Amino acid sequence: MTPRTPEAEDVQALVESGLSGLRAACFLLLRVRDPAAARAWLGTAPVTTAAALRQHQPTVLQVALSAPGLRVLGVPEPVLAGFSAEFLAGMAGDAQRSRRLGDVGANAPQGWAWGGEDVPDVLVALYAEADGLAALRDRVMTEAFAAAFATIAELSTSDMDDHEPFGFKDGISQPAFDFEGRRRPGSDADLAYGNLLAAGELLLGYPNEYGRITDRPRLDPALPGAALLPPAVDDAGRRDLGRNGTYLVFRQLAQDVQAFWRFAAEHGDAVALAEAMVGRRLSGDPLLPLLPEPIRGVGPDADDDRLNRFTYDADRDGRVCPLGAHVRRANPRTGDMPGGRMGKLGQLLCLAGFGGHAQADIVAASRFHRLLRRGREYGRFLHNAQAMAEDAPDTEAGLHFLALNANIGRQFEFIQNAWLQSSKFAGLSGEADPLTANRVPLGTGAATDEFSLPRDGLPAERIAGLPRFVSVRGGAYFFLPGLRALRYLAG
Repeated sequence: MTPRTPEAEDVQALVESGLSGLRAACFLLLRVRDPAAARAWLGTAPVTTAAALRQHQPTVLQVALSAPGLRVLGVPEPVLAGFSAEFLAGMAGDAQRSRRLGDVGANAPQGWAWGGEDVPDVLVALYAEADGLAALRDRVMTEAFAAAFATIAELSTSDMDDHEPFGFKDGISQPAFDFEGRRRPGSDADLAYGNLLAAGELLLGYPNEYGRITDRPRLDPALPGAALLPPAVDDAGRRDLGRNGTYLVFRQLAQDVQAFWRFAAEHGDAVALAEAMVGRRLSGDPLLPLLPEPIRGVGPDADDDRLNRFTYDADRDGRVCPLGAHVRRANPRTGDMPGGRMGKLGQLLCLAGFGGHAQADIVAASRFHRLLRRGREYGRFLHNAQAMAEDAPDTEAGLHFLALNANIGRQFEFIQNAWLQSSKFAGLSGEADPLTANRVPLGTGAATDEFSLPRDGLPAERIAGLPRFVSVRGGAYFFLPGLRALRYLAG
């Protein structure tokens, strides 16, 4: 595998690859027990880089740190102030953020197993071939490791053969990143949906979709250890602590597989309703026909690329793929202008308020709000027929949702609040995301537990009373640093 990322020797491997060939994984959520011992361990931790993926790696170790973790390691407050406000506040930092993320009611942080009142300082992610995880874990969790850290939780994963617990092919729709700088964000090419994003949407220290470099800590080179860091390209004379790093969003999401499939079965064709709520077939195929030509940033060959060769331009009313379907909310595939490339006259008419499509106009352009997902499933996989059976085993399964993004507020929190949790997405009312929403009524008492199922030649059927299918078990924001930044922080 040839790394696509720039400065691959300084970038952690998870940025480059989801490591799907390493089927076994676990996540160690740690509290710093001894700051000096923790810094010593971090300074020599065998972190795998993107460059190392040029050869096959039977094991991979990655490290990320929370804001409390940086503080306990001794990072000065003036340096911390350069990190984003969302990262510093934390996922469960205040009631207002919890409401925005939908973490209320049964999903409130007070009920989480971790991350609510007990935010981990450090995340160590371990990946290995199927029979190599135990040995990797033993090599990592030495006496020096035990002296440095106390384990809050050790989260296991399951190999569900590239499917998530509800049974759908997973990990298909991922953005591509323009690390060569070929694109000009905001040009005419962005009027239509594209899947190729500026590098700064993923990595700090590079231009983003606004053509700017996202704020991050930049240090006086006279500070001890600052010489380890690369120069800041947008601030001459300063050193860049953020460059080649990114923010990692981690949420443990329990999925009620039995409730999902039994609810679908109560309303006729269980598979048809399930696929409508998700917005894809169980196989991963889109509900819409594939376009004859690839979309910018979607390759022509790989199967996952083929399954992403579609937009919703030909289905603006949600007659084929419901407007409220999960994948449509998570990535509406919108460009900078409703209708995309429509000619100069059409663009002028649209800007003047004529033509275009009002429903599409209320959904933001996708290119500002994409994530790179690196999640892993956990628990026992049940086929949908097993889940619908009366004697289905009562087992928990779910997703360790990991996502990388350079701007937590504009990317993860926007998607979660404006697209997934919103009951007014694309002009809808009374319904939030059919898979992940919490079903808590709005402050006005209005319901959020409905789903509009399109019907040929008839008004959409309003299905009410959706149960909560996904529950939040824990979550936190982490900084996944570049290797030079990690060594600096360890110092």
